[in-house]
Amino acid sequence: MAGKGSAEKRQRQSETRRERNRRAKSQVRTATRKFRESITANDKDVAEKDLAQVLKLIDTYAGKGLYHKNTAARKKSRLTAQLNSLS
Repeated sequence: MAGKGSAEKRQRQSETRRERNRRAKSQVRTATRKFRESITANDKDVAEKDLAQVLKLIDTYAGKGLYHKNTAARKKSRLTAQLNSLS
């Protein structure tokens, strides 16, 4: 437990950021799951829309520092390869 005022503030800030990051990663995972469900259903039109949503979320959160740029690029590449495998 923090003893000083500045440490207490830092702890509050860390908790706020942790919750924000958890919500953001959950959004990405949910969108990814929805995309993968459309892939397994062989529904290419829906999969393309879902992929666009996932890529937008990944780019947004990579820009905010939630993902490293290489991690974001790897995720995007793998998801796009899954879509291309439908063809």
